[in-house]
Amino acid sequence: MPDNDARLHIIPLGGLGEIGKNMLAIRYQNSIIVIDAGLMFPEEELLGIDVVIPDITYLLENREKVKAIIITHGHEDHVGALPYVLKELNVPVYGSRLTLGIIEGKLKDHCLDNVKLHLVNPRDKVDIDDFTVEFFRVSHSIPDALGVAVHTPLGIILHTGDIKLDQTPVDGQVVDFRKLAELGEKGVLVMLGDSTNADKTGFTMSEKVVGNTFDELFGRCEGRIIVTTFASNVHRIQQVVTTAAKYGRKVSIIGRSMVNNVEIAQRLGYMNIPDGIMIEMEDIDKYPPHEIAIVTTGSQGEPMSALTRIATADHRWVGIRPGDTVIISATPIPGNEKLVAKTVDLLFRQGAEVIYERGMGVHVSGHAAQEELKILINLIRPRYFIPVHGEYRHLMKHAKLAESLGIPRNRIFVVENGNIIEIGRKKASIAGKVPAGKVLVDGLGVGDVGNIVLRDRKQLAQDGIMIVVVTINRDQGQVVAGPDIVTRGFVYVRESEELIEDAKAKVKEALDICEKHNITEWAVIKAQIRDKLGKILFEKTGRRPMILPIIMEI
Repeated sequence: MPDNDARLHIIPLGGLGEIGKNMLAIRYQNSIIVIDAGLMFPEEELLGIDVVIPDITYLLENREKVKAIIITHGHEDHVGALPYVLKELNVPVYGSRLTLGIIEGKLKDHCLDNVKLHLVNPRDKVDIDDFTVEFFRVSHSIPDALGVAVHTPLGIILHTGDIKLDQTPVDGQVVDFRKLAELGEKGVLVMLGDSTNADKTGFTMSEKVVGNTFDELFGRCEGRIIVTTFASNVHRIQQVVTTAAKYGRKVSIIGRSMVNNVEIAQRLGYMNIPDGIMIEMEDIDKYPPHEIAIVTTGSQGEPMSALTRIATADHRWVGIRPGDTVIISATPIPGNEKLVAKTVDLLFRQGAEVIYERGMGVHVSGHAAQEELKILINLIRPRYFIPVHGEYRHLMKHAKLAESLGIPRNRIFVVENGNIIEIGRKKASIAGKVPAGKVLVDGLGVGDVGNIVLRDRKQLAQDGIMIVVVTINRDQGQVVAGPDIVTRGFVYVRESEELIEDAKAKVKEALDICEKHNITEWAVIKAQIRDKLGKILFEKTGRRPMILPIIMEI
């Protein structure tokens, strides 16, 4: 029996109010388990940032209590931050076969070779300190996706993971409805439900719909077919390969992440690729157009992706030819719409036929829509409900769905990253907040780019930089040489000689003031230069470039 004063803490560290970087901590007394460790890709204003990962300050402050990380499936928004987390917090990781295969590849890239990876299958139960973690099969857009039921001394916490109720999945692995019903019958204390499609009415179409569309398109296209989708969407890639084989086409995979994922999926038995169908991209031109199908990354219009380089005629081996058909088998992640639209335009300009519209049946979501979410809630009937995975509007829609099905409003928690949901034997409430923000990864630097650096990058991008070099005699405090002015991204110097001369005059004026008042502190002299120069540059150009004074002393 649990202690009467015992409390469960559920703490989302990412994935709420945003799409991506999913991470959730569950704490009971001195034990913490973590579900997922995902990343998200940067928004436009995060200049130069590669990826964004969750802030794990809370976990590091309680590192001795963290017992395990459980990964529901192998998508980047659930597994991408894992290498960064494990560098700081080396704890056992639990996941399904394909998920662990993908994780192993990531850990190898990050030179992490001492991580304990534990294989779990649907219906397995694992004892982790004060918790018993039970896994059940769910349908998603990647094989081997799992939901998690965490048995605690106070009751069951059920986390759906990313889920849809696909009745005809490509691999035949239907959601484990019997296990969900069994858990619901036992009584679920808290349900954490995937909210990504909570604003979509009806049901999400089956993945097999896409296969039927591919069959129709492959049957009538006479030129090359180029399909782009998410690199981890193994089911989608399998359907392209199967359809290509049916119509006598060779298949080439382009894009490092996709090549790696296909190799892992094939090695672990999650893809069935007929002998002799795969060819290298440098061999594409050896076959007539009607015998070629290409699968590539770049469905989100990423600037360095294979499809974007193909669209800009910048790819070494593949260029668009009249008669090519490009199928964009994905929908844009919020924020990527402009990039995708630009890529589509470029493909049309190159002479391709591009199929990208939602209604064409070339993509279906991997997340449950409203009617499926209702089925899940009715099946499980939790005491408390917490919508997760989605922007705020998605969480609110999911909460209202739960309320419409009879769950009292005071038992539904729409929370933010970092909120502590405290659950006792008789009641639940929001009991404080832990650090939970964005950690920016830029190259090899993790968290070393903050607001000040981003502000500087934004200023450089908008107005450029002006560098002022002055040489001063240290003993006499007199200007020996300069000022010399160098600009980048501000004005074209050869066409702005008058402005540059005026700028030099203002710098001399600032230096004269400093000399007159016997000011020798470099910081004060630099501030004077910035002040005088900034005013005249704004008056004459309406711009505020970054001004960088450099004082050399002799």
